Amino acid sequence: MDHVTRAMAEWAANLKYDDLPAEVVLAAKRFLMDAVGCALGGAQQHDVSLAQDVYREIAGDGPATVLVSGMTTDPVSAAFLNALMIRVMDYNDIYWKQDPSHPSDLIPAAMAAGERAGGSGRDLIVGIALAYEFEQRLCEVSYPGIRELGWHHATLTAAASPIVAGRMLGLDGERIQHAIGISASRHCTTGSVTAGKLTMMKNTVDPMATQSGVLAALLAERGYTGPEHVLDGKEGFGHVFDSEWKWEVLTEGLGRDWRILHCGMKFFPTEALTHAPISAVLDLVNENDLRPEDVRQVTIHSLARAADILADPSKYDPRSKETADHSLPYVIAAALVERAVTPNQFRSEKIMDPVIREQLSKVRVVADPEIEADFPSLQRVRVVLVTQDGRELTKELDYPKGDPRNALTDDEIAAKFAALAQGIATPADVGRMQAAIRRAEEFESLHELMGTLKV
Repeated sequence: MDHVTRAMAEWAANLKYDDLPAEVVLAAKRFLMDAVGCALGGAQQHDVSLAQDVYREIAGDGPATVLVSGMTTDPVSAAFLNALMIRVMDYNDIYWKQDPSHPSDLIPAAMAAGERAGGSGRDLIVGIALAYEFEQRLCEVSYPGIRELGWHHATLTAAASPIVAGRMLGLDGERIQHAIGISASRHCTTGSVTAGKLTMMKNTVDPMATQSGVLAALLAERGYTGPEHVLDGKEGFGHVFDSEWKWEVLTEGLGRDWRILHCGMKFFPTEALTHAPISAVLDLVNENDLRPEDVRQVTIHSLARAADILADPSKYDPRSKETADHSLPYVIAAALVERAVTPNQFRSEKIMDPVIREQLSKVRVVADPEIEADFPSLQRVRVVLVTQDGRELTKELDYPKGDPRNALTDDEIAAKFAALAQGIATPADVGRMQAAIRRAEEFESLHELMGTLKV
């Protein structure tokens, strides 16, 4: 029996740079720009510092470059560290259909395996296109999504990352198929990492799944085998997850309907379902020149999963960045007080600011069946803000800034990059890195390109 992983693997193994439309190449470089910018901000986070200390102790020698620092190490370690830097602030890209994902978490698999193979900037762009293609398709294949069953999307990343790493290593379809089986069969992640009180693992499980894909591809390169039926066979995903799996989604239209063109970027450093509510509240506050003391109540009409994930009791008492950036009450309170939701609002002193915390109890989150019915084609939200003098102000949005239908401009991506670089890179560093990314396809050596992405 031919399993779906074989068709995915064969297509990936045969994909060439010249197969990519110009708009896909441009999109890959835009997402690379955003990811490296996020890594500059991520490199300054405590989580990353802790992880780097551990990897300095355990990592091996190798050709793969760690972003920002420029340290070289083995590809498995580099894939994890780079993915963690990109992911840790929850500020990178977002795709959400049946399941959510952050496809740029997989870019480090392309970087690390590509350097190991002596690849080029063009190879990196192919790897990025593959990362988005299969990560996003995996988000579309399960009805309902596995997140609704209590599993985290890192489970899906563990099936997509070996495709990226395998192609960068130049593996044939058979060995890429084995790499998928090696990684996906042992890397299912529970949704506990995004439920209730959140910890550093919230932003770590996907980098671990990216790392898993690189390790699996290296094993497959040497002839290690994995279950070909890991997705659609006996005791595979379709068997153990209680949902309907539409396997044809993984292969229909490959090479025609490029998924990278449908992925969004984050305008706020927060969980994706907070973006439209933040935008709506900021509009109401600015349009009506409201001060925090002017507001009696804010009701957010959103999805049931938003009420469940983002407004449980722990989200009304956030004590860490990880919980605050997944707390609708907190981000709305910050918007009321500061008229901004940026990385600055997730520093410890802001999270515990008594003026911001005083607003948390004003925020109600309501699961709205009408909004649920429109998801995922729309990410609608309706905000009803009641003032102390009895006015009822309403704002409704169908999707947030950063959605492909309201995409960040190149200038906005560059500005986000420069803002995240503050404190770790000079303006000259920023200019050099951005210039290199814009002409990534011109680098004959990926190692040379990676060498420009350090400070």
